[in-house]
Amino acid sequence: PFRSKERAELGKRKAEAKYIGCYVDNTHQRALRGVSFFDYKKMTLFRCQDNCAERGYLYAGLEFGAECYCGHKILAMNVSDAECNMECKGEKSSFCGGPNRLSIYRLELAQESTRRCDAVFRGCFRRPENLTLALLASRPMRNMSVNRCVDFCTGKEYPLAALAGTFCHCGFPTTLFSLHEREGEHLCAQRCNGEEFESCGTSDYFIVYQTQVQDNRCMDRRFLTARAKQLVALASFPGAGNTWARHLIELATGFYTGSYYFDGSLYNKGFKGERDHWRSGRTICIKTHESGQKEIEAFDAAILLVRNPFKALMAEFNRKYGGHIGFASHAHWKGKEWPEFVKNYAPWWVTHTLDWLKFGKKVLVVHFEDLKQDLFVQLKRMVSLLGIAVHEDRLLCVEGQKDGNFKRSGLRKLEYDPYTPEMKKMINGYIKTVDMALKLRNLTGVPRDYYPR
Repeated sequence: PFRSKERAELGKRKAEAKYIGCYVDNTHQRALRGVSFFDYKKMTLFRCQDNCAERGYLYAGLEFGAECYCGHKILAMNVSDAECNMECKGEKSSFCGGPNRLSIYRLELAQESTRRCDAVFRGCFRRPENLTLALLASRPMRNMSVNRCVDFCTGKEYPLAALAGTFCHCGFPTTLFSLHEREGEHLCAQRCNGEEFESCGTSDYFIVYQTQVQDNRCMDRRFLTARAKQLVALASFPGAGNTWARHLIELATGFYTGSYYFDGSLYNKGFKGERDHWRSGRTICIKTHESGQKEIEAFDAAILLVRNPFKALMAEFNRKYGGHIGFASHAHWKGKEWPEFVKNYAPWWVTHTLDWLKFGKKVLVVHFEDLKQDLFVQLKRMVSLLGIAVHEDRLLCVEGQKDGNFKRSGLRKLEYDPYTPEMKKMINGYIKTVDMALKLRNLTGVPRDYYPR
């Protein structure tokens, strides 16, 4: 491993960049179509450049003082540098674009390095019936490999690379090629002629990878122009995935979500509805963890997100002591904090769900586990409750970037079960109570993975 000084020096070399100008940008036709991230408090030139360089991109662009976009080519007009006049939020001496304007830098060393394949394997799929409509660019390849096809589609600015024997196809997930019906991988097991240890699919069964190119069909977000007709709660017990659900809803609808609270860290990361008063009517739904009758009856409808309490309690404990994407320390788990937390929060898990079922109007119950397992179907249900027309291509776009910036890394897991037998007995009782309450309302009971513990 590098010592900190050597690591810092490597980072400087990696992100060495040359400013090439100010460019037009808009939410419907991004100038740079790779990954993006926002930070409305700490964005700097180096942070954006380094993130793009680390992922192998040729260009890094900064917009509105706080937004960073990466890409392999620029698809926009050059304008006067005077239009990129907003200071970087974390670096007052530098300019980071402007409203709908990108300050773009070429990452000088990115193209010289050997780019690793960061594509995500999506599976083996049957050839779409109308290939020319389903996939938009194709090329025969004499020495076919996963890297070569992914690089070709990345250069063409497409998020999907489909390997079909000696042909490479590129495109977007659409209703013509939804990637919902996976086939057995043995059907795609034909070896690549340019890489003997890789599978390249066949003319009838395609191996599909997701490239680093961001699918921008679902990235535009805005506030409602007309006041919302109904006040919809996105209600959950803490740790049940509310922030993740907000990310999904914003991508699926194109509108910002609001909050009963104000969380500066969420606002800084791009949840712009966080600063609005929850009754403003400008947001599509409102995050809340409240569970009192008065608070619940203030809403006209609700999406109630329920999660396995064993998982939710641990997630909330990590957030409480480690932030949105951090972890509680070993000392917190082994100290008095954890048993005290379970004692106070576990009863809240059951009363929260029971209160929303009892006092809520027009409540749609969504299990976190079902949302993870079948995002397309569950998100479609959620968007329908919000009164928004469901655009299936947009939902397919969401599937390709479902994680967002608030997924806690799974690399750091506890090496032991923090729950004592007494804790388990108590929580299992709460699970049975919620399961019964759901079934009494003719709803599906809790998912199987809540048991046994």
